Order: sequence, then C-alpha cells, then structure tokens
Amino acid sequence: MRTFVYLSLLLLPLMAYSQEEAPRNWSVNGYLKNMQTLLFFNDAYPDLQRGQLVDTFIQDNLIHNRLNFRWYPHDNWLLRADVRTRVFYGGLVQASPDFGAQIDDVNNDYFDLSAVLFNGESWVMHTMLDRFYLQYAKGDLEVRLGRQRINWGVSTVWNPNDIFNAFAFTDFDYEERPGSDALRVRYYTGFENVPRDCRIYDNELFGPAMVIEPFDDFDEATIAGLWKFNQWSYDFQLLAGYTRQNLALGGGWAGNLGDAGFKGEGTYFLPIEGGGDEAFSATLGLDYSFSNSIYANLGYLYNSEGGSRTSVTNLFDFELSARNLYPYRHALFAQASYPFTPLLNSSLALIYSPVRVNALFINPVLTYSIKTNWDLDLIGQITFDEEAEGYRSPLQAVFFRLKWSY
Repeated sequence: MRTFVYLSLLLLPLMAYSQEEAPRNWSVNGYLKNMQTLLFFNDAYPDLQRGQLVDTFIQDNLIHNRLNFRWYPHDNWLLRADVRTRVFYGGLVQASPDFGAQIDDVNNDYFDLSAVLFNGESWVMHTMLDRFYLQYAKGDLEVRLGRQRINWGVSTVWNPNDIFNAFAFTDFDYEERPGSDALRVRYYTGFENVPRDCRIYDNELFGPAMVIEPFDDFDEATIAGLWKFNQWSYDFQLLAGYTRQNLALGGGWAGNLGDAGFKGEGTYFLPIEGGGDEAFSATLGLDYSFSNSIYANLGYLYNSEGGSRTSVTNLFDFELSARNLYPYRHALFAQASYPFTPLLNSSLALIYSPVRVNALFINPVLTYSIKTNWDLDLIGQITFDEEAEGYRSPLQAVFFRLKWSY
C-alpha cells in the first residue's frame, strides 16, 4: 500500500498532463524537478588520526514534485490546495540520522500539514500542503482562510515588512515561498481596483488588509494590519500589529528615481511583557535596466539583530524572521543579469557584510530553456569569511537542476 502511495504521488503529474481538457471550474498544474547537489566543505570535519580538520565532499540529490489545484465552485468562491512532495537521497541524508525529523516541520505554521512518508538511512520522502485555503471575493471585499502566502514585502532580497512568512534569499529552490495559517480580510480602494472575482492576488493592492494567525497562547499570536496607497507617483504602505510579544510598526515604498526603480521598507519591533530586546531592520534597493539588456540591482540591509563574528556558513541554518533577516548587522547586495540569447540567461549576485568576519556570498546562475516547459539551471553558492587563519572559503555548492512544468 505504501509503495502504491509513493508511485501515485510521482505519477500524478503525468495523469494531469494526459488530460486533454479539464472542466472549466477546476484546474491542475505544477512541475517536476530533479536537482543534483555537490557540496565542498573546506576544513569542516575532524580527522581524529591526524588531529586536524580536513576537507569533505558530499553529493546529494532531490526529486521535487509540485501539484497546484484550483476549484471554482462559484464566481465568488475559490478552493486552493498545493502539494509539495520531495524525495531526498545521497550524502546529506546518510550523514544525518535524524534527517526526516529535521525537514518535517520546517515550513509548517500553526497546523501540521506535512508528513514524512518514508524515512530510511539513505533516502527520505516528505510531502506537505503549503497552500490550502478557501477564498470568498465579492465587490471590493476579499476574505481568505487557511494556509496562504501573505506577501507584505516590497524589496527584492530582504523584506522587513514580511512579518508573517519571511524567506531566505539562499533558498532558491522554493520559488513559491512559505505560507502562513491565517485569516486575511482585504478591501480594495484607489484607482487600481480590479474586477472582484476569485482570482489569486498574493501581492497587496491599494486599500486596507487585516491578518490574524491562530494561536493557543496570546504570547505566540501575530495580528497585524496594512494600508497601501499611492501618492506622488509612489506606492506607499504602513503596517502595525502585534507579533509574539512585540509591537510591530513599519512601512515601505516603491517608485522611481528617474529611470531607476527605488524601493525600501523597514519595521521596528518594540518588546512588551518580556518579549526580548527591541529590534529594527530596514532595507533600500535600486534597480535599472540598461539598453544593452543588462539588468542591475543594488541593495542594503540594516539588521540590528545581526552579529559580526558568526561564520558565513550560518547563512544556511540561522533562525530566520522579519526581525532577523540575515546573520549580520550590515549587508550590501549587488546583482546583474544578462540574456546571452533568448534561451540562455545569466546572473551574478554578491552579498557582502562589512563586519568583523567580512562575510561574502557569491551566487552565479545560468539558465537554459531547452524547449517549451523544460528548463536547465546551473547554480553556484560560494561563501568566504575571515578568521584567524586568514580569508578563506569554508563552503562551496554547485546545483544542477532540470525542471519540467506542466
């Protein structure tokens, strides 16, 4: 029976693809990805015989299937259910006896909507509903209940306004980004009103929005409101709320400086009743498209919760939240992308932290469109920092990813 479940999950994309025409009131789409990962750890593991640290190489593999289901029982109603199923196998699984438990609850919110279907010594299979909500929309009013993406961020890399479901820039293989279990009520105003049916609008449009997450103890609650409006050809937003024993006050904007895009946002966290220390995070960003097709993006982050001595490898496992978006107090971001041909695109991103360890993260990317619905990616993640023995690179990663969308 268990084998049948595994095969069914992997064959569902083929079943959906084989349908000539789905009924008009529902749809299924998604993708299937295979990613090979090569990890190079320099001076990462102890050699007990020689009494020193040695270099280590690990190869890992991931099969990632996603199914996106939409049902429109009425013009004003929508049921959405997106299933994310992944099979991990290789060196990281073998090196982590508790690998299944480590990944099981990472992107869950209040409700447990995930399951480890198989947890072996060499491979693990995990599935979860990362979108599951019922939505009602009529006129300018929209009400959504369930696991959803609440996208309050404005900037490209860091989002201090994203107090419900912050995401990490390094997690490139999760394009949809995490969701939150919540009740969201939105009312649309302004000149950008859209016909109110049950389409999916994760980004906030003009008007007020109120969100509340379920909680057992008020100390764990997150309740907040956001107002978005347009003034002086800029889109502005203001937010206020309560999140886990902190009052949150913030805002952001998006507009243009000449021909360049100009964005920014920030949030201040004021602790109440033992909510820890106050915190402030803010970011600024500029982006510009040149006539030769080069697209450039610059950004800066101030993160009061960040440190100055942490190893750069902490980028991949620190406790991420809107009040702590990066391991360091300061970070500078630069990115450039260029299409060599209509089918071959490239980009290079750098994040440098001018702190004690001089942390540097380098992220080169090549993307090739093999044919319609087929993409091949070559992605690198290289880290550098400065310690007692000098400037070095403790971790390098290379990812080969093949993606089929259906």
